Amino acid sequence: MPDTGRDQIAEPAADMAALVTITLPDGSQRQVRAGTTGHDVAAEIGTGLAKAALAMRVDGELCDLKAPLTRDAAVAIVTAKDEADALELIRHDFAHVLAEAVQALYPGTQITFGPTTADGFYYDFAPKDRPFTEEDLPAIEDKMRAIIRADKPLRREVWERADLIARWQRDGEAFKAEWAGELPEGEEISVYWSGDDWMDMCRGPHLPSTGKLDPDAFKLTKVAGAYWRGDADREMLSRIYGTAWRTKKELKAYLHRLEEAERRDHRKLGRELDLFHLQEEAQGSIFWHPKGYRMWLKLEQYMRNRQRQGGYHEIKTPQVLDSKFWRLSGHWDKFRENMFVVPDVVPSSDSDELHIDPDAKMMALKPMNCPAHVQVFKQGIKSYRDLPLRLSEFGCCHRNESHGGLHGLMRVRQMTQDDGHIFCREDQISQEAVTFCRLLEVVYGDLGFDDVAVKLATRPEVRAGEDDVWDRAEAGLSEALDAAGLDYEVAPGEGAFYGPKLEFHLRDAIGRSWQCGTLQLDFVMPQRLDAEYVGEDGAKHRPVMLHRAMLGSLERFLGILIEHYAGAMPMWLAPTQVVVATITDDAADYACEVAEAARNAGLEVDLDLRNEKINFKVREHSHQKVPAILVCGKREAESRTVNVRRFGAKDQTEMPLDQALKALAEEARTPGM
Repeated sequence: MPDTGRDQIAEPAADMAALVTITLPDGSQRQVRAGTTGHDVAAEIGTGLAKAALAMRVDGELCDLKAPLTRDAAVAIVTAKDEADALELIRHDFAHVLAEAVQALYPGTQITFGPTTADGFYYDFAPKDRPFTEEDLPAIEDKMRAIIRADKPLRREVWERADLIARWQRDGEAFKAEWAGELPEGEEISVYWSGDDWMDMCRGPHLPSTGKLDPDAFKLTKVAGAYWRGDADREMLSRIYGTAWRTKKELKAYLHRLEEAERRDHRKLGRELDLFHLQEEAQGSIFWHPKGYRMWLKLEQYMRNRQRQGGYHEIKTPQVLDSKFWRLSGHWDKFRENMFVVPDVVPSSDSDELHIDPDAKMMALKPMNCPAHVQVFKQGIKSYRDLPLRLSEFGCCHRNESHGGLHGLMRVRQMTQDDGHIFCREDQISQEAVTFCRLLEVVYGDLGFDDVAVKLATRPEVRAGEDDVWDRAEAGLSEALDAAGLDYEVAPGEGAFYGPKLEFHLRDAIGRSWQCGTLQLDFVMPQRLDAEYVGEDGAKHRPVMLHRAMLGSLERFLGILIEHYAGAMPMWLAPTQVVVATITDDAADYACEVAEAARNAGLEVDLDLRNEKINFKVREHSHQKVPAILVCGKREAESRTVNVRRFGAKDQTEMPLDQALKALAEEARTPGM
């Protein structure tokens, strides 16, 4: 991303006759002259590698291919096959090419910053005459392709701070001059030239030339406003977004995913399928309609049953708790701005005004359930024989999310968590974590997710507890993952403030990743809230607390399910499982009998006796994504059969009524019941 700072390898004042030893990824070593570049190394290995080379890693750090090697180091040549590195480099360069193209087309435009994003890049500009619009994008794309096809070399230079500020001021680049002026005195500042006629301040690294980019593997997607440095009191800029990939094929696949994501948007499907709605008077809370709430109840019933099978005891705790619990737990200091605080408010006796007692205790709507679960654990004396104690709750929580951050079911202010807490001894951590992982595999499989990635999130910079406690907690989760035979990656610094955690990321039908399940290991909260049990030695000990959730929140997970299945839910989760539809009026009595028999078989049934053509009825109920339509006409009534039409199928199958209902009821059975 265009920025300032040091390049990873300094330009040396080295004895060019000196030799350095480089270690390649296969473990082999070579001696090369100091000052040899990554391109030289790639060329020595083979012409094919030299042609494919994009950059290199030196002792793990990503560097320009043209950077000189000045010390003994491990060196790996980066090519397009190295997906993560290649995409970061490519998107970085596309941001520069975008800026160059805009300034070529619109002289007087000032450049600011242009970082990479999860799927592309953006760049913020200060236009000379008018804000950019989406109508400008095709011309900018054409100019970018011309720059790429020109195969302009990308060259790094180091500038003195004062000289660079003077250059930016001379060129009318006030934003760049301001940023350069804030850099520390004496800090080396690098710039990158595209050919000999355009440059930007940047720490790098970059590709060797613009020609390494595929001119057909990017697309500018939208224009938005953005404040300089995110400050609403500063200048408004024009932000141009783009997406970029290694190949045209990858771009095409990504654009298809975007189209699919739009088609599957749970907010759109929620309206079309009459599942729920949102409105301004209850920001961040959901109005569930009958069909949507049937889905909710089915999911809750399924989870309740699986948790009961897993040895959990379901509880229910208060919505509002005294602030002292949140202070003791540490949430008051860390999360108070996201909590709905409830002071002691009483109505005035002679008016509609409310009076806040200045001496009242502060209360809060709970943003999470853990302090309340500790209070349940503390009732009565607990023995080591009582552990592990697994408590679960479908706990309604409130978090004061910003209005701009709210997003349908995915980000709400009122949520119901499938929350749970396991109180155990330290020697039980590994087995409890393994047991949880096994249960999670069953749940995700039942719900249609079999591609699950696991991350171990370790201690953040701001945290509660001593380092030796964190050492034990992180080691405990790592050992559990090994015992469960699960592959995982480490996410440094991303743990909760009270302990490390496991994160479970689901991949949906169109390849998106959703972080849902968590298992958080906590030595701190039992200490803060004075939880204890009597050990085998007769002394009092602190339990370990495992915070766990499988779905996260029911609202968000239902949103994920709706998008995963594009609204066509599996039979057992579908709000309407069967519609019985008549062909003619003289089959109405038989259709009513079929509907009653289907309800007795445990199916969610709607009956359609309207005086409409059967093709119209089938089309309408198919649009509602009903899994099965049972078509009844005079012939079916006489033979006591039904024509079964499944969602998405072109043909229908005539079956005896009893056989059809038995098959549908079996398909609609909740897993694990």
